[in-house]
This record gives sequence, structure tokens and C-alpha cells, in this order.
Amino acid sequence: MRTYLKSAPHLPPDYLAWEAAGLRWLSQVSGGVPAAAVVRVDPTALVLAHLTSVPPTAAAARDLGTRLARTHAAGAPGYGAPPAGWSGDGYLGPLQEPLPLLTRTRPVEGGWGAFWVEQRLMPVLDLAVRRRRLPRDGESVLRRLGERVAGGEFDTDPTPARLHGDLWSGNVMWTGDGVVLIDPAAHGGHRESDLGMLALFGCPHLGEVLAAYGESAPLVDGWRDRVPLHQVHPLLLHAVLFGGGYGAQAIAAARRYIG
Repeated sequence: MRTYLKSAPHLPPDYLAWEAAGLRWLSQVSGGVPAAAVVRVDPTALVLAHLTSVPPTAAAARDLGTRLARTHAAGAPGYGAPPAGWSGDGYLGPLQEPLPLLTRTRPVEGGWGAFWVEQRLMPVLDLAVRRRRLPRDGESVLRRLGERVAGGEFDTDPTPARLHGDLWSGNVMWTGDGVVLIDPAAHGGHRESDLGMLALFGCPHLGEVLAAYGESAPLVDGWRDRVPLHQVHPLLLHAVLFGGGYGAQAIAAARRYIG
């Protein structure tokens, strides 16, 4: 059996176990998108079944959309809920600098918006301010966005979805047996967050993915207008990690929702 070893110096001691828990949680969904199979994990190494990439096709993209809808529909115990069997917070970001990801289960009745502001927007905003990664008025724009989102206006789905949590195109492996997911930051959240991330840096045959997803699990009216909202957090995270123009992009996305 061919395997792939994932490791890096100076990782938090539970980082690889966190990733393994997410891979297993995603793979539990019957008919969902499979995740890379975990062979072995310890504090210094995550051993996965080897995957061989093939060129993406429209048919594989449609299959991804159908399966992703099932993965999301499998749900989670609450917003922010970590993978089954995991306790404590998780991580999001590159191996060189994984940042904390709060995974503190919030009751469904509390709403997605309140969760997102408390556990996603504000922690990363605080980091961006400390590292001076935002334009001059950026902090005030994002705090105004937080006030609006926390009010529940964008709570368009009644139950938490089972999210990959970092679903950019680089974490979608196209193989001869179909798409396989890698490098999750899995938790319970809003399904539009995964879809917004999938669109952020481009995904092959994205139109086919979204069409098949919508046929399996219709999205709430206006979802296309909410795509930039769900991209604010990953853009802000990129600003913290890499600087450049990501801070300005996060602010531009946020301005669309504050009038």
C-alpha cells in the first residue's frame, strides 16, 4: 500500500490528530465526498493513503457537487461543533503557521450569525489589527459587518452543515476514483461557507459543481449575493498570514453588506 507522510517541525502536538479527526468525520457520510484515508497518526506524523491526481472533468465535478450536498446534509451537533470524538479547539492555516480555530459548539437556536462573529470574524480581526494587516478604516468596517451578521439576517439555513472548513480548490484532489478531500478544518457551520471558499481561488468546472449541488440540495434564494460574505473570513485569515492585498479584499467584500 502506497502512503503519503505529512509532517512538519514545530507543529502543535495535537495538530495532526485534529486533521485526522476531521478526515474521519467527513468520510463517515454514506454517499458523501470521501476524504483521504488515515493509516496512522501520532504527534509528529500523519500517514495517509496515497492519492494519484488525474485531470478534472465535468462529470467528476457534478459528482463532487452531489456528494458535497450529502456531506453537508449529514450535519453537526451545533455551530462550531468539532469532529466526532474531538475536544478542544482546532486549527486552520498552513503547516508553517497554523492558527487556532475555535470549535465551541453553539446551540442551533443561537444562530449561525452569532457563532460566526464570535468564533470566526472577531478572533481573526483581532490578529489582523495586531499585525497591522488592514487598511486604515478596515477594523471599523468589519466590526459594523459583525453587528449586522450577529443579528441573524444571514441565518438562511436552519441547521448546521458538516463542513470541510477549508474547501479551496487545492484541497480537492481529482483522482481516477473521483474527488477526495484533504487538509480539512472540519466543523459545523453554514454550507455556503464551503461553497464560498470553493469559489474564492477558482475551482475547475465550478459551474457543474454548483449545478449538481443545487439539484441535490437547493440553495436558499440570494445565495449568490452572499458569496462574498462567506469569503470575508478566509480573506481576513490570508491577510493575517500573508499580508499583501488580502486585507483590502476582505474589506471590499464586507462593504457590500453594511450599506
